[in-house]
Amino acid sequence: MIKDRNLSYSERLNRLNITTLETRRLRGDLIHFSKNFKGLDNIQYSDFFTMADTELRGHDLKVYKPQVHLDIRKYFFSVRIVDACNSLPAAVLRCNAVEN
Repeated sequence: MIKDRNLSYSERLNRLNITTLETRRLRGDLIHFSKNFKGLDNIQYSDFFTMADTELRGHDLKVYKPQVHLDIRKYFFSVRIVDACNSLPAAVLRCNAVEN
């Protein structure tokens, strides 16, 4: 436990040797997406995501990002994770390992 409350957030993270909360949330979301994408969850991938059918830059495993008009919808898992997933290399999406 850190006893010095005068440390900044970044200093506390460095002392505890952990990443930011935002990074940890993104990692968890990517792990959940990967499990869903590979069929390791009891959830149908197609219920939440649609594969992009256009010729996009990068690879053929891009996920379609729906257009949203309400802020509440913008923060749904199936919308907020798309940009991070589409920025991953195809080799990462095709690998068989999923870390918990």
